[in-house]
Amino acid sequence: MREIKKDKLQVNIYAGRPELGAAAAETLTARIAELLMTKEQVNIIFASAPSQNEFLAELLKKDIQWGKINAFHMDEYIGLHPDAPQGFGNFLKDRLFSHVTCRTVNYLNGNTDPQEECKRYSDLLTKYPTDIVCLGIGENTHLAFNDPHVADFNDPLIVKVVDLDQDCRVQQVNDGCFSTIDEVPTHALTITMPALFKSTYAIAIVPGKFKANAIHHTINSEISEKYPSTILRRHDNAILFIDEDSASKL
Repeated sequence: MREIKKDKLQVNIYAGRPELGAAAAETLTARIAELLMTKEQVNIIFASAPSQNEFLAELLKKDIQWGKINAFHMDEYIGLHPDAPQGFGNFLKDRLFSHVTCRTVNYLNGNTDPQEECKRYSDLLTKYPTDIVCLGIGENTHLAFNDPHVADFNDPLIVKVVDLDQDCRVQQVNDGCFSTIDEVPTHALTITMPALFKSTYAIAIVPGKFKANAIHHTINSEISEKYPSTILRRHDNAILFIDEDSASKL
């Protein structure tokens, strides 16, 4: 493992996805244990993407007090069939939440009134302030579904409706989630940039060759909404876990 640092962001580079996933899971486990020394509950937001597969699999091997965790997921398509495997809530249910018993698991619903759902989920996030966010970075450097054209570092909202840009929708095909871009929904619900950023800890898990450009910009470009993930360099307790593939353009 190699380490670099840019501004406040710690960057750990691993040989491959298995090593990366194991290390990120170990870090999350340690953060949960640390927080539970002074808190009765820990509130965690989880990302849903194939980039998280190894990390989530490793979490299932850990001795974690899941019964003290309030879990959230960070974004969801609007209008996708409730049982579709591409649904982000379904992704996390399949890989994590059906295997552990959390205190609560809170899902975004993309098949109800979008504005009412934004209000409902925003109220939950206000009730359970985020301790840890586990996130990926998109090929266009988005965090959650905050694509560059809708990302706002000073967003007054906690959850909002967004339209997905072309690069974001192409990524869903590259990830193998959809066969063609025409199948990818055009709109989604997402937790906003400030709501993600206010977490006490941020753990970013970003392996793979398709993420090399995004990692290059995350670390080297000016901090701005043009490359939303650059904001991680201002977080007081963020760690970026990448592999040699995603680090190849550094």
